[in-house]
Amino acid sequence: MKLSRILSNQNGISRRDANRMLALGRIYVDGRICRDGKREISRFREVRIDDNILQRAEPAYYLMLHKPAGYLSATTDPVHPTVLDLIDHRLRPHLHIGGRLDRASTGLLILSNDGQWSRRLTEPRVKIPKVYRVTTENPVTQEAVERFAEGIWFAYEGLITSPAILERLGEREARVTIYEGRYHQIKRMFRAAGNRVMSLHRERMGDLILEGDLAPGQYRPLTREEIDSVA
Repeated sequence: MKLSRILSNQNGISRRDANRMLALGRIYVDGRICRDGKREISRFREVRIDDNILQRAEPAYYLMLHKPAGYLSATTDPVHPTVLDLIDHRLRPHLHIGGRLDRASTGLLILSNDGQWSRRLTEPRVKIPKVYRVTTENPVTQEAVERFAEGIWFAYEGLITSPAILERLGEREARVTIYEGRYHQIKRMFRAAGNRVMSLHRERMGDLILEGDLAPGQYRPLTREEIDSVA
């Protein structure tokens, strides 16, 4: 919601008075003077006039989880355990998942209650790089490397994937960097190249990197720098 709307529509301040207050530097967002009435303000920001609070900031949660195999990227499921079962029960009602992994896959998973932020992280049009370590049933060929770099036709969506980087690490092991994150994208790309993914582990999303000291099933809050890296 734009700052000007918070001032006028929600708090009954006339547009003229709101513009004057903005110009005089009387409006603060998270403790800093803001003169831009067009600035988008989320519910996680505090807004005040001088010392009078107009909007209290709701708590925002940004968590990095090392997803183990066997857990669904879902909030609830009647059969299988979900990744939210690994999170403190007090936080669970607030969280959604940013960038799902299937039940057998492992690695970096992001949970947040900030939908606008997580959409920037996962939206295919933003093209934030996502890096995976993959083992395959058959040897990874140079032909597959070239096909990934060209983009692969997905008939269901009627599109060609953005160019991806396929780096061979061993005969049946590779690191893959994609810039979209479509449904089962890496498995489908390998299938189109005549191979099959046996295991998939996400290492990185943009500047968010899964550290080696975060064991499977463990999670931690993101740092301010990590949160701000998702521009």
